[in-house]
Amino acid sequence: QVQLVESVGGSVQADGSLSLSCAASGDTTECMGWFRQAPGKQREGIASISSNGHTSYTTPVKRRFLISKDNAKNTQYLRMNSLKPEDTATYYCAAGVVATYFPLICDWKYWGQGTQVTVSS
Repeated sequence: QVQLVESVGGSVQADGSLSLSCAASGDTTECMGWFRQAPGKQREGIASISSNGHTSYTTPVKRRFLISKDNAKNTQYLRMNSLKPEDTATYYCAAGVVATYFPLICDWKYWGQGTQVTVSS
């Protein structure tokens, strides 16, 4: 079993930056990632990272968001730059096992409670 605890999100103006963290306790995590869900929309995966550093990003966040992981602390981070109002959503941390490395695809098994990120124009 893995428990995931996310940091508190926040509010920021457009073009600003915000960082999230997610600490995993329990079993070690082979793959960690971030999802988000905007009001009225489906939850979407945005970034993932394996324990050996392979990463994957979806197009809307590529080159703006950076995912990283401290394996010793079993904690992942999401640095969000150049934020846009359309990035407003509840962000969820996830953990699981790697299905494939190239491209990085994870089988998600555990979820955090979600944290709100609001970007104002």
